[in-house]
Order: sequence, then C-alpha cells, then structure tokens
Amino acid sequence: MVHGGDMDPIGLTMQKKAAELERLAEVLITGEQLRLRLHEGKVIKDRRHHLRTYPNCFVAKELIDWLLEHKEASDRDTAIKIMQKLLDQSIVHHVCDEHREFKDMKLFYRFRKDDGTFPLDSEAKVFMRGQRIYEKLLNTENNLLQTREEEGTSFERTLVASEFIDWLLQEGEMATREETEQLGRRLLEHGIIQHVTNKHHFTDGPLLFQFRMNFRRRRRLIELLHERGRSIPESHDSPFCLRKQNSDGSNTSFLSVSPTKELKLMIGVRRSSMSSSCGSSGYYSSSPTLSSSPPVLCNPKSVLKRVVSPEELQTPGGPFIKKTFTIVGDAVGWGFVVRGNKPCHIQAVDPGGPAGAAGMKVCQFVVSVNGLNVLCHDYRTVSNLILTGPRTIVMEVMEEV
Repeated sequence: MVHGGDMDPIGLTMQKKAAELERLAEVLITGEQLRLRLHEGKVIKDRRHHLRTYPNCFVAKELIDWLLEHKEASDRDTAIKIMQKLLDQSIVHHVCDEHREFKDMKLFYRFRKDDGTFPLDSEAKVFMRGQRIYEKLLNTENNLLQTREEEGTSFERTLVASEFIDWLLQEGEMATREETEQLGRRLLEHGIIQHVTNKHHFTDGPLLFQFRMNFRRRRRLIELLHERGRSIPESHDSPFCLRKQNSDGSNTSFLSVSPTKELKLMIGVRRSSMSSSCGSSGYYSSSPTLSSSPPVLCNPKSVLKRVVSPEELQTPGGPFIKKTFTIVGDAVGWGFVVRGNKPCHIQAVDPGGPAGAAGMKVCQFVVSVNGLNVLCHDYRTVSNLILTGPRTIVMEVMEEV
C-alpha cells in the first residue's frame, strides 16, 4: 500500500479480500437484524426447563414456525439451512452447546450476543465499529455527506477524507490523526467505505469516499443461502425487466406499463445487496430471487416520444409540472424502472407496487432523490443512490402537461 500523495489502484488481492469480508459482514448484519426482530416479537425470552431458567433464548421449532409465518423461508428445510448458516458462523448456539446442528425440535438456542459469548475477532470488531460510526454519522447534525466532484464527475453522499478524520477525532473515535487514518484504511479494506472511483486507498487528504455498505438495509434471511452471481453487463441502452412476487413466494410476471405497443412480458432479475449494482435492469429490489431460472433479457424501446434536456425541464412557464412522491419499499422493492441519461425517466411502473400506489407514471423525468438533484446523472447513479439509501425514498419528478 502506498502512503504518499499519489496512490496506486487497489490491487485485485485487496478487492478479493474486501469481497470476502463483505460477505462475512452481510451474515453478521443479517443475524443482528434477526435478533432484534425476535426480541421485538417476544420470540426470545427467558424459559424454564427441568427447574432451570435459560435467559434470552428461543425454541428452535417455534423459530422455524416464525420464519415460515413471516415468509423468510419457503419451507422448514430452508429455514433449517438458514439457521444452520448462523450457527456455523457462531452467531447462534445451543444453550448448552450440545448440538452443532440446528434441529427442528423443542431445543433451546440463543444468540451469542445475548449471552456475551460472541467471538469478537478483529474482523467482527471492524464491522461493529463501522456500523456504530455509520449510525452516528447519520444521526448527528453535520455537513459531512454531500454531493461533490472529483476528476470532473459528480458523486452523491461523499465524505472528504480529511474532514472525516477531523470528525472522528472530534467524536473521540481515535486519539491521534495517524490512528484515525489507519481506522479509515481498515474500514476500506473491510468493504465498509470506498473511494468514489475505487482507485485510491484511504489517506488523509482531499480525496472523496462513500459508505459502500448500507447497514440499515433490511436483509432477507434467504440471502444467506445465495452466493452473489455475476452481474449482467451494463450498457446505456439497458436491458430492462420487472418482477413481482406472489405472497406465497412463487414467481410471477407482469406487463411493463407502457403507452406504446412495445409491451413485453419479462422475468425479473433481483439484486440482493447494496454493493451489487442495480445492474442494467434498473429494477430496485431488496430481496433475492427464489427461482433458479435464468433472467430473460430484452431491450424494449424507450417510452419517451422525444428527447428532453434538463434545461427544458427547468424553463419557467414550460409545459412541465413538478410532482413529489414518498415511496415506501416493500419486501420486493419499490416497483419501478428508470432508464436514460441526463435526465433519467420512468420507463415502467408495477401497477400493484409501492411506486404505482404513490402515483408514479411512465414518461416522468426524475428530478431528485431524497433531496439530491439528479437531473444531470444517468440511471446507474440514480439506481445506486436508491439502493444505498433508506427504504423510504422521496422523489421529485417532472411530468408533461
């Protein structure tokens, strides 16, 4: 690693390590989210057996029932595999450590974080530190996260490395500037933050960095059983797809909503991680597909009748009106597709999804996402902004009257 001013690109070895660490982080975060949900639902509680009280535990059979009821697993075998994954990663364990397999029986298990036996190795400590810093950064008043330019390109929600170090010192995260820079490096090596173009390591200076990991995104437990597949190559004239999931978890498809005759029936591609890009589909989903069927790619014509520039949209007295939507994503996603470049437009809307319920329509132009102006960005930037943001998004659009 270079410590001077001119930084070399991050090597493949570091990227591979970061990917492996990120997979570990996803397991840790998913397990913690499940633990909190089970506490909230009173599934975890003190239980007695043979005159002995076992605090903060759950019954395996009851938990599997809960997973099925909340559609986190399609059947009991899948639920067992999910919990076995958490057991193998030392996130849960049998209260007496007598069973190394998760069994669909009236056995008591407990999250190690509830009894203080969670193995805090160096990797887990970094993720927990990163999550605490991420939450503190979002919950305190500061101007650290802003839209900024680097190498002529604008990036959303960026941190200036030197300002980030100043803030960490102010918050008492580290005692010295050198130690704080080393903390930034560990966060990058563990896939928690990244340079905006992934060309530089973390160093105390003017370079821009972004949080790569969204700790707040609700992970679906089924994601633990799926390795990330290769993404579909991106192109400006992107393939596009829509997907809707039945309540029973089975697959179905629906027609893209288009005023033209180019209606296409498509099977969707799901994206399961913040760090995996929305790809060329532009479909925003927070859950992986349960189907092993390959995606059907197609490239329908744009729904736009003519090209519109950002300047035309912002011309006073022009033929466009602004609308604002607050869209709360469900277990499948937000239910719309963006396409295009400077500005993006709504290519398709799931009539039964959250966006459709909020009033979104095709041919609307995307002006801003969560208060950030995106008129001069392409669909990849808009996709990434939505995927790395909160489940509730506020979007401004322009619609021709």
